[in-house]
Amino acid sequence: MPELPEVEVLVRHLRPLIRNKTIRGVRVLRDRVLGATTAVKLRRTLLGARFVSVSRRGKYLCFQLRTPRDRRPVKLIGHLGMTGRMYLSRRHDPPAKHTAVILDLGRTNFVFEDTRYFGRLTLDDQMVARLGPEPLSEVFSTNYLVAALARSSQAIKVKLLDQRLVAGIGNIYASEALFRAGISPRLPARELNLSQMRGLRRAIREVLREAIRFGSTVPLNHGTAGRDSLFYFGRAADAPDYYEERLRVYDREGRPCGRCGANIRRILQAARSTFYCPRCQSR
Repeated sequence: MPELPEVEVLVRHLRPLIRNKTIRGVRVLRDRVLGATTAVKLRRTLLGARFVSVSRRGKYLCFQLRTPRDRRPVKLIGHLGMTGRMYLSRRHDPPAKHTAVILDLGRTNFVFEDTRYFGRLTLDDQMVARLGPEPLSEVFSTNYLVAALARSSQAIKVKLLDQRLVAGIGNIYASEALFRAGISPRLPARELNLSQMRGLRRAIREVLREAIRFGSTVPLNHGTAGRDSLFYFGRAADAPDYYEERLRVYDREGRPCGRCGANIRRILQAARSTFYCPRCQSR
């Protein structure tokens, strides 16, 4: 599932492409992705609206639009789910098989495509309002972590996936951050000492910033013919030559740790795979 860095890269990619574009038509091919918003309401709200900006909140894309009818800006919330893709295509290109929503922008279409339809493109922003602080913000401090984890008996890896604790971290970067901080994924959150809290905060911010920096060099060719199958940072058989694997433990089960040489292990936590080094992250 795309996490904070992947969504941030996509936001930066889309921002200049859609800015000041006016929505001339709305086609909903899969109502499921609209969540609590009806297709009728989406069309009525977006028709004639102009894209002002797009930003990120956690794993969500937050599109801001102006309409001829409303003084207040309209918010359109996007979530990629597990397999969602958002891109611009030429107006007369036939829609891909799993296209869910098409916004006519004139010469181009904004396309939301989702193979499994777990993603969202909706006017309902309640889920965004419930998110915890951004991990790259100053609000996400060591003091905040100490207070937030003080009473939690959950394993720290599981706790990091709680979007109310911190927004945008998922399975990949939770594993990566814990490895960098040298913390066992099984350690109960409330048992982390102050030094570990500081190290974890630092590791989270480092791994996310590095992923954003690297991801910004990957072209997102989702809307072109013969598009690549590289989904952000996942290795694909036909990945470009310049692609270099940056993940240190995630999806590396049985391969040697780059720090100590021990074999990376995989365990299940809350029905999700956790990858870690048993030596570097010993309890």
